[in-house]
Amino acid sequence: MDVAIALPNAVPGTSGEQLTEWARRAEAREFSSLGTIDRVLYDNYEPLVALAAAAAVTDRIGLATTVLLAPLRTNEVELAKQALSINALSGGRLTLGVGLGAREDDYEVSGVELSGRGRRLDEMLERIGEIWEDEETGPKLAGKPGLVLGGHADASFARTARFGQGWIAAASGPDQFRAGAEKAKAAWAAAGREGAPRLMALAYFALGENAAGDANASLGDYYAWLGEEVAAMIVTGAAKDADTVKQQVAAYEGAGCDELVFCPSSGDPAQVDLLADAVGI
Repeated sequence: MDVAIALPNAVPGTSGEQLTEWARRAEAREFSSLGTIDRVLYDNYEPLVALAAAAAVTDRIGLATTVLLAPLRTNEVELAKQALSINALSGGRLTLGVGLGAREDDYEVSGVELSGRGRRLDEMLERIGEIWEDEETGPKLAGKPGLVLGGHADASFARTARFGQGWIAAASGPDQFRAGAEKAKAAWAAAGREGAPRLMALAYFALGENAAGDANASLGDYYAWLGEEVAAMIVTGAAKDADTVKQQVAAYEGAGCDELVFCPSSGDPAQVDLLADAVGI
């Protein structure tokens, strides 16, 4: 199983210098990819912009939106071109992971209806696929980006089989990942796709002397919209020591995960080295 690390693009207060140093260290410590998470009405860096910055200071590490809330981007042609651009500039390192999102305020501020977003995403993905195949639309120096789909509804698994190369689970734990992975594989087979989908998942971490405080401040704030009880469960579930990191890696690998993306609770680049040491890379 590959182990990836997300950029701290959604940790409030992270500077550009911290973000690019984070990317450099992640490549030096041989993480498989740099991920990003997405919101609109929040103090975060836009995922594609953050990955463009990371691409400029790295050479080998993968770049992935894990995930980007595609229905909030109302011009799918522009989104397709942005993805092609990052893929070309990075030498073919981009995986575009997309999902729906459920925050009403993100949709409201974007002027997009929350209802019907699944249907709109299907239409967007079909159009993006056309743009990526269009000889007149580029840059295509590095070919097409990878494409993975998020979500745990039946429609999400069908969408994965129709459009994607893989499926990515939310940070809901290895048991829910395993259940979702089986559904993704079943949808893949039912659609007549050859081989198997690439299976990815997210997990949260906070390491070091202030691990508990960082997890509470970052994840507690990010997930406050779900209510105090749910936000507290997410904070509790974050890996806060090396042993828990190792346990999560083993559990996800045992569940058949191909790439596990650890998402941070601090913008301090020292977290990269702490995670790499815990994973053993």
